[in-house]
Amino acid sequence: MIELKNVYKYYNNKKVVDDLSLTIEQGELFGFLGPNGAGKTTTIRMMIGLLKPTQGEIWVNGHNVLTEKKKVHTDIGVVFELPNLYVRSSIKKNLKLFGDLYGVSDSQVNKVMEDLQLSSQQDVKVGTLSKGWKQRVLIARAMLHKPKIVVLDEPTSGLDPNTAALIRNYIKELNKQGTTVILTTHDMHDADELSTRVGIMYNGKLAAIDKPENLKSKYCKKEVYIEYMKEDKLVKESLPMGTDETEKKIAQLMSDDKIVSMKKGENSLAEVFATITGRELS
Repeated sequence: MIELKNVYKYYNNKKVVDDLSLTIEQGELFGFLGPNGAGKTTTIRMMIGLLKPTQGEIWVNGHNVLTEKKKVHTDIGVVFELPNLYVRSSIKKNLKLFGDLYGVSDSQVNKVMEDLQLSSQQDVKVGTLSKGWKQRVLIARAMLHKPKIVVLDEPTSGLDPNTAALIRNYIKELNKQGTTVILTTHDMHDADELSTRVGIMYNGKLAAIDKPENLKSKYCKKEVYIEYMKEDKLVKESLPMGTDETEKKIAQLMSDDKIVSMKKGENSLAEVFATITGRELS
């Protein structure tokens, strides 16, 4: 559905994207991760035709982003992190305006509002809405023309738990229906829960790409965490899994009835990211 071939982007002789080649298949829910300055946002903007690559080719659903922008824009819906809505107009008027640009029927506008639970507030001015409601309007606007690809930039950032859950479920349902979704996020819970495949950018390059479970298996430490009593004091310790020393120690502690608790380390994409880049995503 999306293909980047040997893409470079320079700003004032600084290489921001460095020989990036990437394929995103139809129906994927692709998590695109990277710290600030990694080249992730620049790559997304080149994908949707807002920036021109210095070198390389980008294809979206078989269309060249440079020479067939109108066809590309027909296939893509985009939600940026910062809201860009008409704040003095109502929810419905915002959606109707963009629906008219795409030749979308009123029934489709109403359906999208229902899907994102906006109908009850459709006549409320956008400027009075909370961040969560504005985010739902942005997603609704991006979905009006039934795009084949949706790009979501930090879709649940700063939202209350209920609204975040609503948006996550909506994203999952979109993907089940065959929509290709590209998700950029600093929220490792979102990336882990939603993504069928994850790409991590670092210093302008694609540092790793795979299914989340494969990345965790490759990069995360395999440890067991134990709590045990020693001289009437509680000791907490992490031990490498699968070694003779660990097995002997645990066996001895169990034999002496010293173990208070024991659990396997919970591997996460946050640990993967920290291992690859040397720092936390946030």
